[in-house]
Amino acid sequence: MSFDIKSCQLMHFGPHKAIKGRITGVVRVRIGEDFLGTRTDYTLDLKVRSDIGQAHSEAIRHALLAHAARQLNKLKARHEQRLPAAAE
Repeated sequence: MSFDIKSCQLMHFGPHKAIKGRITGVVRVRIGEDFLGTRTDYTLDLKVRSDIGQAHSEAIRHALLAHAARQLNKLKARHEQRLPAAAE
């Protein structure tokens, strides 16, 4: 099984409605997956956040994409875990 991240795009971001200093947004990720000889391509929208406060838009974009990368690393690790083989 393979799990490939094709692209990441920050769709939108803005200040959190209730928490001062928190920025929230959505990152769209294109993923390709091979499983049992079948290739599947799909998109995944990840909700991301950062407690960066007042910063330039590039720093905010970087922080939000870093949060998405952490989420994707966790997802990829779960997909790559080997299933236990039955004893013969």
